[in-house]
Amino acid sequence: MSRRLSKRYLTPAEEYKCPLSAETQTIAEEELRETENSRSQALQALRSWMEQNPKFSAIRMDGNFLLRYLRAKKFSVPMAQEAIERYILLRQSWGIAFNQLDYTLPVMTEIINLGYIFVSPFKDKLGRRVVIYRPGVFDPYKFTNQDMCRVMAICYETLMEDEETQVRGLVHYADGSGVSFPHMTLFTPKEAVRIVKNGERTIPLRHKEIYGVNVHPTIKFALDFGMGLISEKIRKRVKLYTTIDEVEIDRKLLPQEYGGVMPMKEMIELWKIEMADKRDILLLNDKMAVRLEMYSEAAREGAISALRSGANTCAGADAVGDAMRGLTGNFRKLEVD
Repeated sequence: MSRRLSKRYLTPAEEYKCPLSAETQTIAEEELRETENSRSQALQALRSWMEQNPKFSAIRMDGNFLLRYLRAKKFSVPMAQEAIERYILLRQSWGIAFNQLDYTLPVMTEIINLGYIFVSPFKDKLGRRVVIYRPGVFDPYKFTNQDMCRVMAICYETLMEDEETQVRGLVHYADGSGVSFPHMTLFTPKEAVRIVKNGERTIPLRHKEIYGVNVHPTIKFALDFGMGLISEKIRKRVKLYTTIDEVEIDRKLLPQEYGGVMPMKEMIELWKIEMADKRDILLLNDKMAVRLEMYSEAAREGAISALRSGANTCAGADAVGDAMRGLTGNFRKLEVD
């Protein structure tokens, strides 16, 4: 292989040892088609594809990283391939908004301390983590849309490193108090469309329940716009309420300020401990890279159709693409479908 097409492996392709509890393994098999056999075959298929894909220049090869995509895509190898490639491409081409995911940076610490986004230390009865959002505390005159993207990315990337969460999914609780029109102007409609659609398609998280409360009528148009961007599957999981008292969620999962038992400040401090534990691996992710010159301008900007299989990936007409189409096709016949 030429020097130009050399590749760095940021983490090794280790022999994977499943850390999931027995209960979670059962969920993975029933909901995601994950068995020891399907997992082994899928990891082998993804690693072979990544080794032969000339567009990757630096990549993680560890099982934790690859399995989050396989689990999110219910072990469809082609869909996992598309998501991995799109994820690395957009991280790289969109710049600071999704890089330097360091919670210790002063601006990130300030937003986190405000309680803009954090994760409850308690799990619900199905063993799922609960992400709490308070967008009204985000000052749109002081902070930027890049700050918003980064602090949310820190939260999601930290959660993605947990394999129990990869399988069981998340519950979201959002309080719209204080959100006003200036918040709506942080992103252009085009930016909003591409972030939301790429986020759902690319970020390997399972969104199981979504609760929204205190949505002011003046921003209903923005909410309707956002609801139109997400898939019907996710839209059916969204429940909106006028007051906190109406929300059908176990209050013990929430901060004391929302009817729970633990003060919000204490929850945030515990969340910082979790972020500290994953900080190094999140910063390592910045080193993942693809060769941007091999992608169209539309793909680099996040156009939804630009990276679909056969359009801009290695699954094109080149020899590598032909080989990998055969590999993944055979794999799917063996186990996934």
